[in-house]
Amino acid sequence: MAPTLFDHGAKPGDLIEIFRGTYEHWAVYIGGNEVVHLIPPSDDSSPFGSLLMLLDSSRAQVRRQKIWEVVGGHRFEINNLLDHKYEPRDRHVIVREACRMVSEEQPYNAVTHNCEHFVTEIRYGKSESRQVNRAAAIGGAAAAGVGIVALGAALLATFLKDDDDDE
Repeated sequence: MAPTLFDHGAKPGDLIEIFRGTYEHWAVYIGGNEVVHLIPPSDDSSPFGSLLMLLDSSRAQVRRQKIWEVVGGHRFEINNLLDHKYEPRDRHVIVREACRMVSEEQPYNAVTHNCEHFVTEIRYGKSESRQVNRAAAIGGAAAAGVGIVALGAALLATFLKDDDDDE
């Protein structure tokens, strides 16, 4: 049987990854079926409205909410994604730090300080975002691909020009 919101298995200090279709949202589980997360203000709950809000916001608020209010109907999982890379802080320190930040307004930037940066900073003391790293890698690969195509086209044009000059 799949876990429900009530038997999710999260322990205080665990990171919760919420799959919202166009992006992943992140929160820190603090116990009592509550999470702390960083969220820009929003009036639009549609998937694209939420994505536009994330890309357009420069400020966000740290909120403490019931896990099911944050997850809604979306799929989620416990994902302590950097435990293999960094030593997590003690669980009580993670929870204390997360709770201390509740109601704070913080700068928000989809690339340099998003909800994933926020939770990894709390758990590991290191701010990282795999979503941003993946997007950068995809963008870099796309740019390299465009460069290779342009180089190939230039070489082909040179070859055809040389072939025309020979005739």
